[in-house]
Amino acid sequence: MPTAVLTDHERAAVQAYLRLLQTVRAAFDGPPDGRRPPVVPPAALAEAEQALAAAGLAGNEEEFFRLLHSWCPEPGGHLG
Repeated sequence: MPTAVLTDHERAAVQAYLRLLQTVRAAFDGPPDGRRPPVVPPAALAEAEQALAAAGLAGNEEEFFRLLHSWCPEPGGHLG
């Protein structure tokens, strides 16, 4: 399968998304605590949003996920 050649901004957006995905998984994988829901640090979400905007992908999920799939066919697969 050919690998996409991403621009620096696109690569940063994909990497930020994968870090966000890892952070969310870690938040939900912790022990259940009925007192409060899992928390994802706002900085992780802000990093992903800024990276998407810099790559011109904000609001264009279809293009972003196409890039993500071509660069990393199994999101999070390189993180676990």
